[in-house]
Amino acid sequence: MAKRATGNAAMRKPRDPEASRADILRAATGEFAARGLDGARVDAIARRTRTTRAMIYYYFKSKEALYRAVLEEAYRGIREAEKGLDLAHLPAREAVAELVSFTFDYYHAHPEFVALVVAENQSGGRHIRRMQRIRRLNASIVDTIADVLARGQREGTLRAGVDPIELHMTIAALGWFEIANRHTFGYLFKRDFADAATVERDRARIIDVVWQYVRERGGAGADARR
Repeated sequence: MAKRATGNAAMRKPRDPEASRADILRAATGEFAARGLDGARVDAIARRTRTTRAMIYYYFKSKEALYRAVLEEAYRGIREAEKGLDLAHLPAREAVAELVSFTFDYYHAHPEFVALVVAENQSGGRHIRRMQRIRRLNASIVDTIADVLARGQREGTLRAGVDPIELHMTIAALGWFEIANRHTFGYLFKRDFADAATVERDRARIIDVVWQYVRERGGAGADARR
């Protein structure tokens, strides 16, 4: 009887289910980012939490479902953080610089986000295609960029014809590179991407590259000061 009671206790729902679920997601993020879906182990995730393997399956049903929850939470994290940007009250040029700087810094602060998205792409995106809410979740960044572009065109500082999705892709690609390639490129060309001076220089360079891509090249906006 004692053995059965212990087993039931292991499966008993915790007093703070939201905290337990968040704890599992945090631990699973690190495991999936480091090892991918196939290499990750539920036992390893359980050891990093205050729960058990059984409790993980209680919340998420399967390792694949847990992985999808981690991926969704990773995207939600960056989209929620972007909402803290006060771009609407900035001139378009400053708004572009702020957005680029934020994105660059977010990738540096959250390399696990980059690792998760790289791993999902390596899998052919087969899991993200099953996540029905993911497109709606990511629509906010496109709307934000579209607003900045429209304001910049009215100000005469940003050129017409820039597609907001393509600009998002450009900003992401430039900020993404040194996180996704820090070990290979860093070793081959002796570049320490964690060095503070390198980070400052790379952030400024990417801001300038993006500005050169979006700026108005004729009229009053062409002479706008940095």
